[in-house]
Amino acid sequence: MNFGYDGSVAVVTGGSSGIGLATVRVLLGSGARVALCARNASRLEDVASVLRRDYGEDRVLSRAFSVLDADEVNGFADEVKQAFGRCDLLVNNAGQGRLSTFAETSDQDWRDEYELKIFSQVLPVRAFLPMLREAQGAIVAVNSLLAYQPEPHMVCTSSARAGVQNMLKSLSVELAPEVRVNSVLMGLIESGQWTRRFAAREDQSVSRADWYGALAEKKGIPMGRLGDPEEAANAIAFLGSRAASYITGAQLDVSGGLARHI
Repeated sequence: MNFGYDGSVAVVTGGSSGIGLATVRVLLGSGARVALCARNASRLEDVASVLRRDYGEDRVLSRAFSVLDADEVNGFADEVKQAFGRCDLLVNNAGQGRLSTFAETSDQDWRDEYELKIFSQVLPVRAFLPMLREAQGAIVAVNSLLAYQPEPHMVCTSSARAGVQNMLKSLSVELAPEVRVNSVLMGLIESGQWTRRFAAREDQSVSRADWYGALAEKKGIPMGRLGDPEEAANAIAFLGSRAASYITGAQLDVSGGLARHI
C-alpha cells in the first residue's frame, strides 16, 4: 500500500522491531526517507543494514540511544537535519506495558512508567518541532487502548497512557495549524512479548494459530485474532499522510473491535 510519501522524511522512534519496524517499512515503501532509532545498538544495526539493502543506502538513517536522554534526542534531530534537511513526520513509538496491580506497583515503578510514557513523547516533539513547523508536518503517537479502557492488572501503564492522550489533545490545539497531532490506540498486536508468552505456553502441543485464537476469544476481540504490526503501521502511515490533512486531535482505534468506549 502506497501512502504517497515521495520526497518526505519521517522519523520513527522504537523502530527496530514490532509496530515501529513495520511502520518504517511501510513508509519506505511509500517513498519516504526514514530515520529510525532504538536502544539496542546491535539489533538496530542488523535491521538498518537490511533496510539499506532493500530500500537504498541514502534513504535510511539509524542511531541507537534512549529517547529519555534529551541530549541524544537533540543530537539525533541535528543529524536528521544534516542528512535529510527536513522532517515531515514524527512517529513516537516507545515503551511496553507494565504488568502490575496497584498493590504491586512501587513508588519508583510509578515514576519510571510516567517518565517513559510522557517524556518519550515530550523530548522528540521538542527536538523535531522546528523542522515539523517548517514542513507543515505531522506527529503520530503510538498509544494504547488502555488510555480509555484501563485494566486493573496494568494500572500504572493505563494511567500513564491516559496522561499521554490528554497531552496529545492539548498539543493538537497548540501546534495547529502548522503541525497536525494524532494518535493510534493499539489493542492486542502480535509482538515479541506475545511470541515469548506463546513459547512459554503451558501446553506445548497447542499450535500457534490455536493459541492466538484462544487468546483472542478470552480477551473478547470481535475480529477473533490479534492484529498484525503492518495493519497498525498502515493506520500510522495514513494519519501522517496528506490524505489525512484535515485530521488533527484524533485517535484511531486499532484493536479489532476490542474497544468498548464510545
